[in-house]
Amino acid sequence: MKLAIKYKLRFGWFILVVLMLAGCSLTKYVPENKYLLDDVRIQTDNKKVKPSDLTLYLRQHPNSKWFSLIKTQLYVYNWSGRDSTRWINRVLRRMGDAPVIYSPEETMRSAEEITKAVQNMGYMGATVRTEREVSGKKMRLTYKVKTGKPYLVRSLSYDIADNKIRTYMYQDSAATLLRRGMYMDVNVLDAERQRITSDLQRYGYYKFNKDYISYTADTVRNTYLVDLVLHLAPYHQRGGGEAAPHTQYTINKVSFVTDYNMLESSTENTVSVTDSVHYRGYPIYYKDRLYLRPRVLADNLHFAPGELYNAQHVQRTYLNFGRLQALKYTNIRFLETQIDSTRLNAYVLLTKNKPQSISFEVEGTNSAGDLGAGASVTYNHHNLFRGSEGFMLKLRGAYEAVSGLQGTGYNQNYIEWGAETSINFPRFLFPFLSRDFTRRISATTEFGLQYNYQMRPEFTRIVASAGWSYRWGIQQQRAQHRLDLIDVNYLYMPWMDPGFRNLYLEQEQNYILKYNYEDRFIVRTGYSYTYNSAGFNPMSALRNSYTIRFNFESAGNILYALAKATRMQKNDAGEYTLLDIPFAQYVKADVDFAKNIVIDSRNSLAFHVGAGIAIPYGNATVVPFEKRYFSGGANSVRGWSVRDLGPGSFPGDNNFLNQSGDLKLDASIEYRTRLFWKFRGAAFIDAGNIWTLRDYEEQPGGKFKWNKFYKQIAVAYGLGIRLDLDFFVLRFDGGMKAINPVYESGPLRYPIVHPNFKRDFAFHFAVGYPF
Repeated sequence: MKLAIKYKLRFGWFILVVLMLAGCSLTKYVPENKYLLDDVRIQTDNKKVKPSDLTLYLRQHPNSKWFSLIKTQLYVYNWSGRDSTRWINRVLRRMGDAPVIYSPEETMRSAEEITKAVQNMGYMGATVRTEREVSGKKMRLTYKVKTGKPYLVRSLSYDIADNKIRTYMYQDSAATLLRRGMYMDVNVLDAERQRITSDLQRYGYYKFNKDYISYTADTVRNTYLVDLVLHLAPYHQRGGGEAAPHTQYTINKVSFVTDYNMLESSTENTVSVTDSVHYRGYPIYYKDRLYLRPRVLADNLHFAPGELYNAQHVQRTYLNFGRLQALKYTNIRFLETQIDSTRLNAYVLLTKNKPQSISFEVEGTNSAGDLGAGASVTYNHHNLFRGSEGFMLKLRGAYEAVSGLQGTGYNQNYIEWGAETSINFPRFLFPFLSRDFTRRISATTEFGLQYNYQMRPEFTRIVASAGWSYRWGIQQQRAQHRLDLIDVNYLYMPWMDPGFRNLYLEQEQNYILKYNYEDRFIVRTGYSYTYNSAGFNPMSALRNSYTIRFNFESAGNILYALAKATRMQKNDAGEYTLLDIPFAQYVKADVDFAKNIVIDSRNSLAFHVGAGIAIPYGNATVVPFEKRYFSGGANSVRGWSVRDLGPGSFPGDNNFLNQSGDLKLDASIEYRTRLFWKFRGAAFIDAGNIWTLRDYEEQPGGKFKWNKFYKQIAVAYGLGIRLDLDFFVLRFDGGMKAINPVYESGPLRYPIVHPNFKRDFAFHFAVGYPF
């Protein structure tokens, strides 16, 4: 009876919302003799010309739809009354969108822009026809594109009188974008102009720009063939003057100004300096005190006196100095010398950053319902040894109210203290490497130390670590690399309650639990690679993009080889030890691919597929807890709480250590839409699980088996709301179970058919997007 009443209430709410939407006319605020632009479509008769590529040229778009289905914001706007002095009406209008009124003028301009765009693709005879369909006060508009036959380049020739430039162009002819038989695409022609310009600016042509390159295209009569000629115009000075050959420029002198203030001076001649030094022939001007070592300035410079001007080297210099934490701004200026106008004096103008900073952070935690709080203070020094070295010291404390441990009666508090320090060098530090090699790599070297003291009701644990790592790839902007040359972790358990040890580690004979509550060394080496096709392009949100992440790490191999070579004795568990402490040995790799497909300016489709495997071997039969995989949570299958899914069909036993595995599969698809203001919405479907590679007694049903794993993939669905504040995103997701792998059959296996909100729902709060 109660269940029937509950479903009736839900159905009643649904009907109420539908009636509210239906009762509010979309055309409420459409003036007489005007039309609401209800829908706009582009149709082409050529598969090679995609409508999605032409939407950029539309001057008018209909009101946006949530999830491409409902014009919710237009409904919200129409809920407002006509009295604009009432606050509620003003609020509804700000939250909503005013109706888009059909404009014949904008339609004509859109048709003209689309026509030009298609003609520029090589279809010079393209035409665009508009069709209007009126229903009441609504207008549906369709642009029908007829491309016609494309024009092809029959012959290609070059009109270049400058012999030196002609030689450079012939050297790079393999990279040309032009070829016989290509479509007469204006966009390709313009890209070729830019390519030639970039190449010539690498060979000293400081004043060259793409406007010196032009084309003539003669169509062959009664055919769709074009004879194309590329022309190079001679150099012209501004304000007139006779034409002259293009000049190559050479770097004459490079000077550094380290205390440049953009607000105080507009030219290098007015910079306030008090002293100077010379290093490797470079004058360095400074005020009061030189805050960077001269070698740091010289090593990050990628052009030198006597070399031809190279725009690529200038850009690399900008990127190098942009990495230095000691600097706030960098500006490079070139001026022609008075004696020889083909020689350039370069001025590297540097603005100093604040050398030190202190920040505070407060956080709240919720671990399986146990609430807590943490605070940290971080000190940063951005120029520790006058080489732009970054030093960081962080102190952190946390407290959590533990509600009680399963079967123990413990009901005390969890306290954590931690310290972390690191020093970052903006160069590749490694012995026996040449200076030229380290300058080319442009890597960042980091040394770090961490200490963490955890005091729980049932045990005390100390985790200490030290690491040496490299990062590079800043100049590519899309690809990033990280190499953890060595990372040492030490887990020490100074105290453990006898009752906890007896109940969990000895009485139950839980090997996984026991392994992770013993003193242990982890000495690992790792590598990670990330590629983002969009890079840091601000227009990336309007284009399709994808991301690839790959991680690999290995631990214990060197120690194991040393133990075998020295015939080291094993402990009672059959493990080699270092200082009487066993060390972990495993190999781990995972990969993730994510893609974002832009539907329009307000809607996109994102999906990702990921997999990972961790294999214990040699000195270990279990991967350390920190390196195992977990499933469920805000960044996994969102129908389950964090670490609440798997492995395999294992239902869990209220011990989160047992809900971990050696192999992980994950996949998600998410439809994202802009709602209003800074709010975004999402509808998602997640699938995945974790498995073990060995058959552990305490994880029945958790082992990966080829004939069963696909039946153990969990599926969830749900909705989410995100608050996009530009610098970070707050995410609220609600997931429901759809397929539960714990059950092999029956209604409990398919909760999507028989949903139970209390049993199948999981709420997640997180920062950032899930992928």
